[in-house]
Amino acid sequence: MGDLLQTLGIQWTKLIPQLFNFGIVMFVLWKWAFPPIFNMLDARQKKIAESVENADKIKAELAKTESERQRILNQASDTANKMIEQAREAAARVREVETQKAIAAAEQIIAKAREAAAQDHARMLADLKREVGRLVVQTTTTVTGKILTADDQRRLAEETSKQLAA
Repeated sequence: MGDLLQTLGIQWTKLIPQLFNFGIVMFVLWKWAFPPIFNMLDARQKKIAESVENADKIKAELAKTESERQRILNQASDTANKMIEQAREAAARVREVETQKAIAAAEQIIAKAREAAAQDHARMLADLKREVGRLVVQTTTTVTGKILTADDQRRLAEETSKQLAA
């Protein structure tokens, strides 16, 4: 074994003090250097764990917020569609009411026009009857050569009106 140690370059006289120095350095490191390092590593590990936990919470909150946003968008879309449908229905009702009003106004105009036409027709017939009566009286006066009295003129006008009406 001694030859092997000699071949490897290990000398007992130097190895024991080196082991003793290594032990002292390890003790000093273990007593004063490693605890702050271990504390710092534990703090970092806790911080990393908290960060991961917070990231998970944030992801969960983000997913919840996204689902809420989607729900609100869907609700807004449904509300908008309902409002559009109601507006269409209201427009249809207004259109129907306005159409009915326009039809009623047109019928009223037509009725007034017919009434005015009937009045004009009646007035024109009355004018025509008077004119025909006057012409008959004038023609009769000219043909007979005699001046007709007011009663004769009235009687001839009535007979002519009766014949025109039939």
